[in-house]
Amino acid sequence: MAAHAKLFTRLSKRAARFTGSATCFAVAFGIVVAWALTGPLFGFGETWQLVINTGTTIITFLMVFLIQNTQNRDTEAIQIKLDELLRSHRPANNALLDLEELEEEELDELRKSYEALAEKSRQRRGPARGAR
Repeated sequence: MAAHAKLFTRLSKRAARFTGSATCFAVAFGIVVAWALTGPLFGFGETWQLVINTGTTIITFLMVFLIQNTQNRDTEAIQIKLDELLRSHRPANNALLDLEELEEEELDELRKSYEALAEKSRQRRGPARGAR
């Protein structure tokens, strides 16, 4: 992994941890309160409103990338863990290890086959408990 990618990963992990903390929420809340309290001082003018609008837009823009990076890492880790569980369970279908790499049509076909298996299983068991 390139040095800049490692740096981005470290920074994004720290930023995600901080932005999800009570401290960050308190800071953001404090900024909004301070902004609201300065309203009368600036006559609730357009520039006063533009300050909070611009600030929140910039933060939101950056947070989109941070959240996406965090979700990508988490999803990848979950997929690896699920792959390991499938691999380690002898009767499991190891062909399912990398489903996330398949095309939509291939996933649809697999889903249909598993739905058919579930239906057969339900038919063998009889009516579901609590069904009306």
